Amino acid sequence: MRTIKGPAIFLAQFAGDAPPFDSLDHICAWAASLGFKGVQIPSWDSRFIDLVKASESRTYCDEITGIAARHGIVITELSTHLQGQLVAVHPAYDAAFDGFAPPQVHGNPVARQAWATDQVIRAARASRNLGLKAAATFSGALAWPYVYPWPQRPAGLIETAFAELAKRWTPILNAYEENGVDLCYEIHPGEDLHDGVSFEMFLDAVKQHPRANMLYDPSHYVLQCLDYLDNIDIYHERIKMFHVKDAEFNPTGRQGVYGGYQSWVNRAGRFRSLGDGQVDFSAIFSKLTQYDFEGWAVLEWECCLKHPEDGAREGAQFIDSHIIRVTEKAFDDFASGGTDEAANRRMLGITN
Repeated sequence: MRTIKGPAIFLAQFAGDAPPFDSLDHICAWAASLGFKGVQIPSWDSRFIDLVKASESRTYCDEITGIAARHGIVITELSTHLQGQLVAVHPAYDAAFDGFAPPQVHGNPVARQAWATDQVIRAARASRNLGLKAAATFSGALAWPYVYPWPQRPAGLIETAFAELAKRWTPILNAYEENGVDLCYEIHPGEDLHDGVSFEMFLDAVKQHPRANMLYDPSHYVLQCLDYLDNIDIYHERIKMFHVKDAEFNPTGRQGVYGGYQSWVNRAGRFRSLGDGQVDFSAIFSKLTQYDFEGWAVLEWECCLKHPEDGAREGAQFIDSHIIRVTEKAFDDFASGGTDEAANRRMLGITN
């Protein structure tokens, strides 16, 4: 067993144009002051990283690693959530998702997909240049508009969608293999990979590709009423990243999982700051430690009530208190009889 690394923080929800959230140097100083030891960088945010340059220059990567190191911070992973989303977009969402891409590809789904694919592949090269082992992304979605089978889905619709997902993602996964980096899909509603079954369907479609792995975030499972502890037992070999995010689900006679088109604060299921929701993080950290998880515990702040800076400050302490420093000896070593093979054979009545 090994001790989970952390606490770290995903910077996407904290980025801004005013200090200390306006540059990698400033935000690393802020994160360190709260007790964080690592930062997960959103690769689309030029305030923190130039992804094209990082994919082409180790010197540049050494420079940004050095910026973080000056504050006692390491870069844990890169995220391509927004670009990954654009690898597969159903036409119903074209207008909504255009905002994730640069203006020159707006209104052109083919060009937007090509741009997104290049971005995610560049993140593989940048991760290698930064010495990282994993990167985060979204799968995108072609079948999501048909998640509820009404009207009845035509035969083969979902199979066709996952075959197309595999066609688009396999070259990307191969690039991650070439660069020695795991690509971790955040299992998330709105993505075609939104639960264990859909993740397995994708694995089948990409022929169990060794670089197709999972970013584990229990908050999305709470809101789906999915057993997030059993999920670790089932998928621990594929779980390579961990977002520490809390949530609560309080259904009423008026609304449940689907939320009635309400704002986050008025939904039955909503994200909360660490410790304010219903997730049993003691059990999660125990299971991940048991299964020798070698990654980082990364705070992702998304709370409909609490101020983000309070959530970050409390979150650093929360994660640190849940990380289990693994034991180097068995608790009952004091009672060891000091036996050897010969003694073991005698104890079993084996005489020859």
